[in-house]
Amino acid sequence: MGDVMKHFWRPAFLSLAFAFALACGVAPATAADYPNRPVRWMIGFTAGGPVDTVARIMAQWLGDRFGQQFVVENRTGSGGNIAAAAGISSPPDGYTLIFVAPNNAISASLYKKLPYDFIRDTEPVASIMQLTNMLVVSNDMPVKTVQEFIDYCKANPGKISYASSGNGTSVHMSAELFKAMTKCDMLHVPYRGSAAAIPDIISNKVQLIFDNLPAALEQVRGGTLRGLGVTSPKRWPSVPDVPAIAETVPGFESVGFYGISAPKGTPPEIIATLNQAVGEALKDPKLVARLAEVGGIPKPMTPAEFGKLVAEETEKWRKVVEFAGVSVD
Repeated sequence: MGDVMKHFWRPAFLSLAFAFALACGVAPATAADYPNRPVRWMIGFTAGGPVDTVARIMAQWLGDRFGQQFVVENRTGSGGNIAAAAGISSPPDGYTLIFVAPNNAISASLYKKLPYDFIRDTEPVASIMQLTNMLVVSNDMPVKTVQEFIDYCKANPGKISYASSGNGTSVHMSAELFKAMTKCDMLHVPYRGSAAAIPDIISNKVQLIFDNLPAALEQVRGGTLRGLGVTSPKRWPSVPDVPAIAETVPGFESVGFYGISAPKGTPPEIIATLNQAVGEALKDPKLVARLAEVGGIPKPMTPAEFGKLVAEETEKWRKVVEFAGVSVD
């Protein structure tokens, strides 16, 4: 956590930064001329991963819509918390946005020393989509179903390792929930994004990952990894031939969400402008088709609805973190 803290800017600096901007004659943006310069979008994971892929699809659409560049800025590490902290500590002028995913809800209870409160220190802007994770294993693993995997784990306690895209991600916590509900003994190996983990799973240095569907599908369709089940409570529409893990482990569920938040104090007119634009994007057949290609289901919401979802997910994952008995200092 020491390394993480060096990257964090405490939210208290937010007001100082904003005051400094005003003192220098930089007025807050208004909806009438927003955006009149590039917008930064803070992404907590590596380029090429599922979060990054969806962010770049949406950033391209928004850039075309507004005639200004939406720049995806990858700030990796600490399960997305470095990116969130950088976004939260930025001036609330609409020119810094934060990509929101399950890790933001999970971190609230998983990390004990976060220098911010995500719900308190951000403004919900818009929901983009929902997606599921998929349990994928190395082709060297002698299992083809979820039940066979559980049986293999129990026959080989302590010999199975699972990768994640970082502490506190849905990839991590899906596996922890699976461990708690099946009593499988598996070792966690975190990476800086799931893309970095894939080569080690292919080579069987690490045996599995509960990856976001976009990245998992790419490997399964390419034949490099084997898909066993999705983490949604029922089969996912885009991969109906893949069983839900809940068919073997009743009650198992981990459905992700992607969206946008902004630093606390961002003008409501700018939030409304962005929310309207995202809503338009999610009606664009071409963009919807691209999201479908990576396994996503569009989920437009008002800012208030998205804020409610983030709060509900934060509480849900708090219970999962307690149930699984995991924490990060």
